[in-house]
Amino acid sequence: MNETLERWSTRRAFILAVTGAAVGLGNIWRFPYITGENGGAAFLLLYVAFVLLLGLPVMMAEIMIGRAGRRSPVQSLGHLAAGAGASRHWRWLGLFGAFTVFCILSFYSVVSGWSIEFLIASVNGDFVGATPAEIGAGFEAFLADPRRMTFNHTLFLAMTMLVVAAGVAKGLERLNNLLMPMLYLLLVLLAGYAATTEGFVPALAWLFMPDVSAVTPLVVMHAMGHAFFTLAVGACALMAYGAYMPDHQSLPRAAGAVAVLDVTVALLAGIAIFSVVFAQGMDPGEGPGLMFVTLPIAFAQLPWGALWLSVFFLLLLLATWTSSINLAEPMVATLQGIGLKRGHAAAVVGVAVWLVGLLTVLSFSSLAEWRPLFGMNAFELVSTIPPEIFLPLGGLLIAIFAAWVMPEAAARGALGVGPGGFALWRGLVRWVAIPLTLVVLVAGLV
Repeated sequence: MNETLERWSTRRAFILAVTGAAVGLGNIWRFPYITGENGGAAFLLLYVAFVLLLGLPVMMAEIMIGRAGRRSPVQSLGHLAAGAGASRHWRWLGLFGAFTVFCILSFYSVVSGWSIEFLIASVNGDFVGATPAEIGAGFEAFLADPRRMTFNHTLFLAMTMLVVAAGVAKGLERLNNLLMPMLYLLLVLLAGYAATTEGFVPALAWLFMPDVSAVTPLVVMHAMGHAFFTLAVGACALMAYGAYMPDHQSLPRAAGAVAVLDVTVALLAGIAIFSVVFAQGMDPGEGPGLMFVTLPIAFAQLPWGALWLSVFFLLLLLATWTSSINLAEPMVATLQGIGLKRGHAAAVVGVAVWLVGLLTVLSFSSLAEWRPLFGMNAFELVSTIPPEIFLPLGGLLIAIFAAWVMPEAAARGALGVGPGGFALWRGLVRWVAIPLTLVVLVAGLV
């Protein structure tokens, strides 16, 4: 197939699109609870360091491949491998990436549907005056109700695929241009509200004054893994976006801007969440339940808590919506590469993801005891293996292809830097990012 004719209309559109792919549950749900479990500031500093040393170089490599190939991920990899005289089997990496995001989106859609439920409950004031036991029991009852779970899963996935079906300019770009600024505005409002609470200063101290004794090998591994996960690298989604990148845009500057925006979202979310948690004297290390149990309990006891909790879950819904759209795009691009029209490709992807997502829905009720592999149920399988094993494996292969297989001329042209800058990037990928990604992969396996 020939090069794609679709392009982001502006440099800003590309940055917002890639940021939309990166910003999601990883920043607003996973970052706060994993920071809470790993000691606060010590984890945060390691996470930022690994974003720069690991996540950013691999993200640039993935975008670079898409920009050099100007095709779907499968076709870009095959085309560039053929040009380098390498095996055309590299193209299968594109299919592996599509399979990875397929698995992730199948549970992502279900969990994102929870934000719809909690947004409605917050607007209705359902958490006001409720006891911690009542809020916890309400969440458990929701998880055990497959009809409500399926409805929210269906609604969220329909919202996602309708945008993807509209195309790059009319769908993805238009929505990212609208929602990403709104997302940052809501975050700033929440952080401003957090500054008025009694927990603001303790939260800042906990987040930004590291205790060196809290640094353990496990904390280092978690920081490394989250830095990789949060930038959405390893699944060829950014490769698809690189194919639409404007010709004259600086890739290093764009990637750097995305990394800064991504980390900023995580920090603002952390400040907002932990200020409220500390204001109520609650434990920041509550784990995955921090978002859907601890926060409603904390906000329910604050003045105007229902309003600010509604703002928070609206923020979560917007972030997961933009991220899911960007997860779906490489799968649709792959099907377009074999001749399907975009609308038909979006429909095929949507129906397939919806069906597999039902396994996640039912894993909290009728399939809770069905554990087909490694003692894990369906939700545990798709929420653990793809993010912790498939993404690092994909990222490792992408980095190897970009730094060792691609012809230097093609790589330099797509990266858009001089000889010195290219040597710096390639050295960082070859001797820092690839070994670190291998460590993340081994840690996920063991």
